[in-house]
Amino acid sequence: MAEPPEFFNVSDQVQIDWESIKSKYGSITPDAFEFVRQGLSHTVQTIHGDVCGDDETRNVTGQQLCLGLREYAIKQYGLLARTVLERWGITRTDDFGRIVFAMVEIGLMRKTEDDRMEDFRGVYDFEEAFARLDGAVIP
Repeated sequence: MAEPPEFFNVSDQVQIDWESIKSKYGSITPDAFEFVRQGLSHTVQTIHGDVCGDDETRNVTGQQLCLGLREYAIKQYGLLARTVLERWGITRTDDFGRIVFAMVEIGLMRKTEDDRMEDFRGVYDFEEAFARLDGAVIP
């Protein structure tokens, strides 16, 4: 998944037909869209640093994005990360894929020919990935 050319706040600058998104991808909240957008930026920065380049050189895989979103959620919400994600309807890595492909469809994100929904399936188990937060220091 590649970062869009300009950053945006989903709730402020983009008109989204939420009913259309809901009918095709299930219930996705604006907060979930914004989280994934910010988490993509975090993941790209973590993997590629400040290097400017084209979409291909700044692309991240579905697996990389899922891992980056986990890290970003923990940094943002700490022990409540899983609870916050669940409130937005995100309970497994497949849900990140649904959000990403909805964002691609409406032009908020781009993908390469190699990016597939399957890349997001079963990357990690949410219960295990977020259960280890009790007292553990997450890098």
